[in-house]
Amino acid sequence: MDKKNALRAGAVAAGTTLMMLLMSSPALALTPDDGDDPGPGLSVAETIGLYVVAPIALFVVIAGLVMVLDKSRKQS
Repeated sequence: MDKKNALRAGAVAAGTTLMMLLMSSPALALTPDDGDDPGPGLSVAETIGLYVVAPIALFVVIAGLVMVLDKSRKQS
């Protein structure tokens, strides 16, 4: 019975994925639309700073605030 449920779950997952792929339209990124005015690209350092350093720094700040403002510890 477990093999039957696993097969059914796999078929549902594969069918759902296939339908999502078939129904999604291509991005068509190579043909610009009217009014498109792309700016200059980011450098490697700017990209790493924006997508790696900034989220890590935000996580550290939030975690630090949670630890500093934690009131569940007993104060003596």
